[in-house]
Amino acid sequence: MTTAPPDAAQRLAVLAEEVLGGPLPVRLRTWDGSETGPADAPAVVVRSRRALRRLLWQPGEPGLAQAYVTGELDVEGDLAQGLRAMWTAARERGLHAPKLSSSDWARAAGTAVRLGVLGPRPPAPASQARLRGGLHSKARDHAAISHHYDLSNDFYRLLLDETMAYSCGYWPGDEPALGPADAQRAKLELICRKLGIVSGSRLLDIGCGWGSLTLYAAEQHDSQVTAVPLAREQAIHVQEQARERGLEHRIQVVNQDYRDITGGPYDAVATVEMGEHVGDAEYPAFAAALYRMVRPQGRVLVQQMSRGAKAPGGGAFIEAYIAPDMHMRPLGETVGLLEAAGLEVRSVESMREHYVRTINAWHRTLEERWDDFVRLAGEETARVWRLYLIGGALAFEERRMGVDQLLAVRPTPLGDSGLTQAHTADWYQKLTVR
Repeated sequence: MTTAPPDAAQRLAVLAEEVLGGPLPVRLRTWDGSETGPADAPAVVVRSRRALRRLLWQPGEPGLAQAYVTGELDVEGDLAQGLRAMWTAARERGLHAPKLSSSDWARAAGTAVRLGVLGPRPPAPASQARLRGGLHSKARDHAAISHHYDLSNDFYRLLLDETMAYSCGYWPGDEPALGPADAQRAKLELICRKLGIVSGSRLLDIGCGWGSLTLYAAEQHDSQVTAVPLAREQAIHVQEQARERGLEHRIQVVNQDYRDITGGPYDAVATVEMGEHVGDAEYPAFAAALYRMVRPQGRVLVQQMSRGAKAPGGGAFIEAYIAPDMHMRPLGETVGLLEAAGLEVRSVESMREHYVRTINAWHRTLEERWDDFVRLAGEETARVWRLYLIGGALAFEERRMGVDQLLAVRPTPLGDSGLTQAHTADWYQKLTVR
């Protein structure tokens, strides 16, 4: 193998600046001990040549993610501050990735040879998803869901608060000091109010997760709930909780694909951060199912994440490690799809800032109990989640992603929605945690 020169950092920085079209916004430290770059900038540590080899085979986000989760590349200190500083510097300095000429590629290849990083493609990390079959076939969807949600109930109990709500919380304007668990309960109460849940209401909770809304609606509002979790581990948890709380007579748990749901029509249908898993081509049929499952004048609440028109989908890292085949679209497109199915969208509420607070709370738990997470799931999985949570919080903070609650109604044939302006005021009046 070619011996690495004592100035690997300097050689790598020259190459990176040529590719970026501007000065390096970070300090760089490489496996040979050499360093270069601004002294006050975040330090990116390249611990192994294999990190660079991954970038040669998979340039950009995929290669960087592989190198980080395997520990071959790291950011010294606070990763969130480091990523924020790097992205800010890149924007401020107008760094870009120009098209490389044949001579540029030749110089890059020469540098790679001198650094000793050429070689066969490194194997993908064990934590990376490996799916087969047709996109959004039932079998592939089941495998995608299992990859993320069947990690183990113990893992999610460690990460989440006692509500086990794995979705954006809600901090009412007059109660900013609420903790994460109370913010989740406030979100659940808001959903129940928007859906008009009263004693005896029949609620369908599609993609119910670990049952936070299902249990809350049954326990606090005496609702009859059909819960449809995405994963087997979730179904087990909801059934256990229903038995422990004496709610078996109000909760039915059906672990199945949303395309197989029968019954109804229901008084209300909720789907909280499940629509992102449906797929782009399949979403019109999903919206049609929401319409079909709710009675006339019944309400549908969709809480869903979104991305801009220039960056749809889930993103390379999320789709590879967290939620394979995930798809997020601009908010307006989702509104259009719901209305094309026959639903009338009556309100849209952005919760983007609330997700920053929610994810930051999860990240604090991860860091505070890091050793427990490593013992439970392994260091590679823990690093995946660190990158996922930090990157997610920054994406919401910088408006690269959004999350919204959309309330829709199925009007009668004569166009009667059953909703008035008074209902909107009722949703927020004295919104307190039960």
